[in-house]
Amino acid sequence: MTTRRAFLSQLALGALLNGQVPRGRAKRVIWLFMVGGVSHMESFDPKPELNKYAGRLLDDTPHHAALENPLLKQNLREVIAGLHKARPRLYPLQTGFAKRGQSGIEVSDWFPHIGSCIDDIAVVRSVWTTDNNHGAQMQFHTGRHVLEGQFPTIGSWVHYGLGSLNENLPQFVVLGNPIDPCCGGPAAHGASYLGPEHGGVQLAVDPANPLPFAKPHVAMETAAQRRQFDLIHNFNKITAGQYPEDAGLQARIKSYELAFRMQTAVPEIMRLSAESAETQKLYGIDHATTKPFGETLLAARRMAESGVRFIQVFHGSDGGAGKWDGHSNLKKTHSELAGQVDLPIAGLLKDLKQRGLFDDTLVVFATEFGRTPGAEGTNGRDHHPYGFSVWLAGGGIKGGVVEGATDEIGFHAVENRHYVTDIHATVLHQLGIDARKLEVPGHKRIDLDYGEPIHRIIAKA
Repeated sequence: MTTRRAFLSQLALGALLNGQVPRGRAKRVIWLFMVGGVSHMESFDPKPELNKYAGRLLDDTPHHAALENPLLKQNLREVIAGLHKARPRLYPLQTGFAKRGQSGIEVSDWFPHIGSCIDDIAVVRSVWTTDNNHGAQMQFHTGRHVLEGQFPTIGSWVHYGLGSLNENLPQFVVLGNPIDPCCGGPAAHGASYLGPEHGGVQLAVDPANPLPFAKPHVAMETAAQRRQFDLIHNFNKITAGQYPEDAGLQARIKSYELAFRMQTAVPEIMRLSAESAETQKLYGIDHATTKPFGETLLAARRMAESGVRFIQVFHGSDGGAGKWDGHSNLKKTHSELAGQVDLPIAGLLKDLKQRGLFDDTLVVFATEFGRTPGAEGTNGRDHHPYGFSVWLAGGGIKGGVVEGATDEIGFHAVENRHYVTDIHATVLHQLGIDARKLEVPGHKRIDLDYGEPIHRIIAKA
């Protein structure tokens, strides 16, 4: 029995795919998310004016209009009014910058290895969002403010809209510690009304136990386990027929069967020792500082190579807002965190290129918002949703280009402004999906949900 709801959902998906898997420049996505809010001014958007007027109030500088700009309130939607105010006393840059690559794009001294790859990267310096608290972590993934509830994430839309590349692996995988419940929790890699089968599957970079509860708790031969699964599958089919509208039941059935197939495939992917010493060194696995994230990104590359569509990688989760949340000691914390991720990320880009995977693998480096040009306390920066940086590489994206700009002190995105769903739309476009066709009956999407592909950073075919 097929319900009206199920029929309409299948009809919508069929219309989206037109009977076939969409064809785009990219086949897969590796989505890197730095939890807490990376300072755009100390990473990919240098602002020498901050040094020139360091310690001075904005009202005493030529940039006082930043506090009068209507964008200061126009797009802001506070969860707690007045909690994160604009900081008026300018704080100098805490690191230097250098022009990198043939393109000469300036990149922070904290990211020299990523800087060495800048000719393969498109930096978007004009991203903005509406939440000035860490619900922006979920907002970056769903496009909706946390006060509006839960919505499908970018990874779940990719899962929903594309066919499988490998039936033995989940198509949407989560690596690293996910976002804390304070800031969205599992909803930041969930699927909401698309159904739980389209949500992210969290895996550990551990060949012995990559997915808890995926293996039988007692020793069992494969054939015996197969018979057990077949019996359970038959019972599940009977139950599913009795409760056809239970999306959770359908998802559990699918996940149970996938778990059986994953028992061999996933541990093999997590067996990083199979990689050469040279490759492991490329990711920084030979050094204590870079080893944890390096192993995570090497696992991400192995998953991408094996057919996983969307790999969502978190860095900096700490049981709260995130380690990149630089309210104090920004120089110390940001330099340490950058030291953990810079080499592994550059290693990932270089490894994808040497394996012929770069052209059809889209890598995204993102965070929920930037940091204030003004000082918080004596040595920190507060939350800043008005303008910040994201970059993309591979998958048909132009390299060595900068899109958009913030003003001279990094306060407002002022040139070619992009709400976070423009990043989503660009990813989907490169995968061959028209974001505006992603509509499920009974769940009307608003214009902001769709975003617009950033065509200026997309390479010609």
